[in-house]
Amino acid sequence: MKKVLLFLLVALLLLAAVLIFRTLSFHSKQIKVEAVQLYKTDDAVIQRLSQAIQFKTVSYQDSGKMDTSAFNGLHRFLQHSFPLIDSLLTLEKINTYSLLYKWRGSNPELKPILLMAHQDVVPVDPLTLPGWEHPPFEGVVKDGFVFGRGALDIKSGITGEMEAVEYLLREGFKPERTVYLAYGHDEEIGGRQGALQIANHLQQQNVELEYVLDEGGSIISGIVPGIEKPVAIIGIAEKGYVSLELSVEEEGGHSSMPPKQSAIGILSAAITKLETHPFPTKMDGPGAVMFDYVGPEMAFGMRLVFANRWLFGPVIESQLDKKNSTRATMHTTTAATIFNSGEKENVLPIKAKAVVNFRIMPGDSVQGVIDYVKRVINDERIKITTTSQDPDEPSGVSDLSSSAFGVIHKTTAEIFPDVLVAPYLVLGATDSKHYKNITKNIFRFEPTRLDDADLKRIHGTDERISIESYKETISFYIQLIKNSNE
Repeated sequence: MKKVLLFLLVALLLLAAVLIFRTLSFHSKQIKVEAVQLYKTDDAVIQRLSQAIQFKTVSYQDSGKMDTSAFNGLHRFLQHSFPLIDSLLTLEKINTYSLLYKWRGSNPELKPILLMAHQDVVPVDPLTLPGWEHPPFEGVVKDGFVFGRGALDIKSGITGEMEAVEYLLREGFKPERTVYLAYGHDEEIGGRQGALQIANHLQQQNVELEYVLDEGGSIISGIVPGIEKPVAIIGIAEKGYVSLELSVEEEGGHSSMPPKQSAIGILSAAITKLETHPFPTKMDGPGAVMFDYVGPEMAFGMRLVFANRWLFGPVIESQLDKKNSTRATMHTTTAATIFNSGEKENVLPIKAKAVVNFRIMPGDSVQGVIDYVKRVINDERIKITTTSQDPDEPSGVSDLSSSAFGVIHKTTAEIFPDVLVAPYLVLGATDSKHYKNITKNIFRFEPTRLDDADLKRIHGTDERISIESYKETISFYIQLIKNSNE
């Protein structure tokens, strides 16, 4: 018995030694640089953003509803507002409404960089209008904010990048590395007429990019547990997307003589199976690499947990499972979004159908999702078809050791010295996915400060951006272009 106790004691001491050693070896990955003073911008930059918001460049699922005059008006506005860009950069209009600016560098041996945003915005639900503090397309400037649809997603990206380039042109800056600005017109409905066509155009010209920077992450406060500082989350990958229709046909009839299981019951049981058998959690994918960057900045107890995920994985998973946003970073998600069946309360429906949307983790695939759904449902009465005409596979994972990530990390630290930097997995889809054939380095980060309430404003009610944050955004792009040319 004493030998057993002694063995257990030694084992516990060895385990404790391993845990402590790994914790002490869990070093910070934050770049230490001197803060850069923000570049001076006047109030005219705020007015230009306000005016850009006033163009109703809305994307509808029905492309026939597109208001082409709004897009043309925005183009004229940009031409007038940024005269140096208009005269010194080359502009190509791709597929009529998407914009590609080229600022030619002096050294053709250096790969170009490409900064992105998109012109289009989502519609405003008329039922939400009473909840808007200011009308969504007036660009009201008040109380330190610019209000309106597109303030966050993402007219501020277009004007912020163009303000930066215009500033550098005024200062006489001449890049060695060519800089592209790319603004698609249909990101909110997939980007296949805009960003995809821009990427194809560049590929036909044999352009290979050093990196692409698109929307995706932001500077968030109060969302990462155990971290008091704001965290700049930089997307290094994004999930894939597919929707599957589940349908069933059964005999109808009078509701007074129902079968043991109706069409609705069969379909409901299938969806229940999917919801109660989620895809496996992945603690070693791009969603978890964030903790390699924020973990070393935590107090010792939390640092010990994240330094030893091999042991404490279930504990971490249980915490992440408490919030939809963090749970979604760890596995392919399942969301039943449409259910249709029945016409009358006393008639058994012949048909029932539902649509289930899946956001696919890197490492999984569209076909893997289909196979998993068939295996889980295991019911030949259920017909499974793909509703997405062109489903998106999950993206590749960009290299954190690349100089491209290094320059974005460095710039973030210089402009936002109070902020931590961390990679993360983008849960939605961006236009950047269309550039996978012309660069391996795709990063997704809009340098805007947001809290939990702000995140709900994206595609939501009372969208707005802080004036102070927007000016920081402009400074970020100025410094990023400079750093990319060192």
